[in-house]
Amino acid sequence: MPNERSYETACKRSDEIRADLPLHPEKYTMLTGDRPTGRLHLGHYFGTLKGRVELQDMGVKTSVLIADYQVITDRDTTEHIQDNVYNMVMDYLACGIDPGKTMIYTHSAVPAANQLMLPFLSLVSEAELQRNPTVKAEMEASGHELTGLLLTYPVHQACDILFCKGNVVPVGRDQLPHIELTRLIARKFNNRYGKVFPEVDALLSDTPLLPGLDGRKMSKSYGNAISISMTAEETAKRIKKSQTDSERMITFDPEGRPGVSGLLSTAAICTGRAPEEIAEEIGMGGSGQLKKYVTEAVNSYFEPIRERRHAFEQDLDYVKDVLHEGNRRANEIAEATLAEVREAMGMVY
Repeated sequence: MPNERSYETACKRSDEIRADLPLHPEKYTMLTGDRPTGRLHLGHYFGTLKGRVELQDMGVKTSVLIADYQVITDRDTTEHIQDNVYNMVMDYLACGIDPGKTMIYTHSAVPAANQLMLPFLSLVSEAELQRNPTVKAEMEASGHELTGLLLTYPVHQACDILFCKGNVVPVGRDQLPHIELTRLIARKFNNRYGKVFPEVDALLSDTPLLPGLDGRKMSKSYGNAISISMTAEETAKRIKKSQTDSERMITFDPEGRPGVSGLLSTAAICTGRAPEEIAEEIGMGGSGQLKKYVTEAVNSYFEPIRERRHAFEQDLDYVKDVLHEGNRRANEIAEATLAEVREAMGMVY
């Protein structure tokens, strides 16, 4: 985790960017992405996808990476990866990502971007890689040994951001060390070889973290997440099976009543209401009334998104075309950046 001073500085800079974005969207190039390890859920939608669409529609140059190579940082198989990638594209499109405005591409299809790893690795020390708190946390969470790819994960992220000259990256506080390392790499490269890369800033999320239905972190492995791709019936079933408690009076108490509060938080973000207000309205209605309210709130909000998604499910050729075009555009950009890098390093023969 970054220290308090660097966090305060990042917050101040993020606020300045947020104020400037509607006025000068053309100044910003945004890169963000996801690992295709399963279906995207409500936490992804409210945490990142919704914000990406807003930036795209504002006129910011946006790129969304499907980080397929990063799947093998802490996993021993790529089983289901193609299916996960195509489903991720469907989720993006259904949620409002417009391939005419936003470049959607995959790691493995853009070799020139990945080739930046070689010069970038020469700009960081082993100690700088070892002390990255996010890498440590991800290794501990996965229970996997520290692979070379996981150790150099932040450098790979720097390649993702800098190959397209990204200068703003939407992140949570826990991702700030990655942005700081990207800034360090860009600065060292520019100082050593000549100005090629921009300074990168974090656009810190102002959306509170949406807990899972049981109050814990939303994760498909916990069975507490509602996927964007679920049907209304599957959503109702997932909510009905969620754990609450024996107290009939509904109150919002994240510490004392995590299950009830997780459901209230989900209803609140889908309706734009305060969780306390919903709790007061349900009152003595108990968990049955609460679950009914949450089910209606989620299904009502996601109905148009799911309708669009169903249309894309019927047209896989279009989904593939979107990805092929995004990969083509990404290769064009990456090859141009790599040519600049070689020129700056005197490696043009």
